[in-house]
This record gives sequence, C-alpha cells and structure tokens, in this order.
Amino acid sequence: MAVDRLCRSLVEDARNGVFKNVYLLMGEETFYVDMVCDAIIENCIDESERDFNQIICYGADVTVDSVITAARRFPMFAERQLVVLKEAQALKDYEDLSIYCQNPLESTVLVICLMGAKADKRKALYKSVQKVGVVVESAPLREDNMPGWIGMYFATRGLSISPDAAALFAEFCGQSLGKIAVETDKMLKNLPAGTTSVTISDIEQNVGVSRQYSIFELTKALSMGDAPKALRIAAGIGNAPKFAMAAAIAPLYLHFNRLLRYNAFLMKDPRASEGERAALLGVNPYFVREYDTARRRYTLNRCMKVIALLKEYDFKGKGGFAGEATQGELLVELVTKILN
Repeated sequence: MAVDRLCRSLVEDARNGVFKNVYLLMGEETFYVDMVCDAIIENCIDESERDFNQIICYGADVTVDSVITAARRFPMFAERQLVVLKEAQALKDYEDLSIYCQNPLESTVLVICLMGAKADKRKALYKSVQKVGVVVESAPLREDNMPGWIGMYFATRGLSISPDAAALFAEFCGQSLGKIAVETDKMLKNLPAGTTSVTISDIEQNVGVSRQYSIFELTKALSMGDAPKALRIAAGIGNAPKFAMAAAIAPLYLHFNRLLRYNAFLMKDPRASEGERAALLGVNPYFVREYDTARRRYTLNRCMKVIALLKEYDFKGKGGFAGEATQGELLVELVTKILN
C-alpha cells in the first residue's frame, strides 16, 4: 500500500531528524495524517526549545496571514522552528498559504493538516507543496482490503493475526483505521505479556464482539448452505440494538459480488492456482476453500439473483415498501430467500 509505505518512511525520517520544509497532509482517512503529524511534533523540536520554536494552531482560530507570519519568523537559539496548522479545512482561504509555500524558509518546518478533506490538485497550494515539500493523500480503504490491512498493521506491532480473526476484527471496526489502532491498544493491555499471535478467541474476549452473531459467520453459513445456522445468526444480528439493514447489505453484497466474479473467472481459467484465485477474490488464501464450496452452490445465475435480492432489501431497509416489518425481520426474510 503506497500511502502506508510513504508515511512510515516519513515517520522514520522524522525519528532520524530529517524534515521537509512543508508537509501537506490530507484525506478522508485521518489515521495517516495523525501518524505523520504526531511523529514530526515529537521529533522536530527538542522539548526544551518548544516554548519558543513550536507553534500548533487550528484553522478555526487563525488567519492565513497569521500562519504565514509565524512561518516566516526565524527560530530563537535553535536550528529550526515548527509551525503546525491542524484542521486547516476550517481556515478561510487556506489555499492562499501557497504564497508562503512557493518560497519557504529553510529554517521552518510547516505542517498543514486537512482532516477529512483534501486540497484541489489544480490549484497553487497543492502544486507548490509538491515542489518544495511532500504531499500525503490518504483515501479510505475499501471494505474488502480491511482484513489485509489489519494483518499488516499487526505485523508492525510485532504480532500475527489469524485470517478469521482479522475478518471479525474488520467487521467490528469498519473502515476506520484509527478505531483499529485504538481497539488494538485496548486488546494488547488485556492479553498476556509476550503475546505474539492473536486468535479469533482473543478478539471475542477482548474487543467485545462475538462471531456467533456476526456477518462474517453469516456469510460462511450461507456459503456452506447451513440454513438453520444462517437463520439463527440472522435473527441474532437483527435483534441487536440499533441494527440497520445497511450494516448487513454491504458485506453481503461484497461476498456475493466476489462469488459472481469468481464464477466468471473460473469459467475462463478452471485450472487457476490457489494464489491466483485468492488474488482475484482479494482474500487471504485461507478463505479460498470456502469460496470453492460456495460457488458450487451459488452459480453465476444464482449470484445475479442474490445481488438483485440485496438491492431489493437495501431499498426496503431504507423504508421502501417494507410494510410493518422491522429491520431484523427484513434480514431474516432476506436470508431465507437467499437460501431458497
């Protein structure tokens, strides 16, 4: 993942005392913005010099002129100064910071953080920072990439995680990388010292999520054609407080869309290796056998019918012709139709 490699490289540079003149950190996924910004703040200025040579401000509280004035100031009895502008998207006319970025001071490190937003690549700020500094653009990960990212993140923490545990953890955390980091820290405090491998039982016991009533287990039961288990899980999920159909439709669509593509792929290349099949599915090879079982039950034509059902129940879940049925009842009804 390119943005991960870039950000870890920038963090390593910061720890080694290597800094750019200007950083533009932006994107809908704020995990990497915070990661790079925190590393720069921690390493750029010695703690004893921060009172005079470090300014951290917020877009809602400053003007473009005040930020530029601060950035153009020379450090006091130090090699450099640090100016950090957080939540720059709240600063009116933040694009005018390009006036400074076109000719920055060598003794100033300026960090501009756009949280949940990004600068226009056609305008001067983005272009000027590209020339004199570094731009980090962090887009949200796709849902199907989350288990893989979790495995990679755990590896950076000196941990391994089983594929089924990563899938369950991803279901619980959604697409928030920040939440994954926070929940990982919480879990590690409860695991025995020296733990190097995280299992699905560890996730269940320490994160507060049960595989018994999870979409992960529901898709598995559907794949195996285990109707009693699938209906029991659907009822359990549907009875959860604040359950909404959208929370189930998205991962079910992802699962059956994968099956649809998998069927089409194997019609063209039935002898594809396990690695090639896993790459096409975008899953850990651990899950290929499940998809091989599922595709025999859900043919290309049947997958298309299931996807049509998912679209229908997505509409019903949003209030379209659902009658008196609750969100939980709609899920059980949907699972019944998929099984039949």
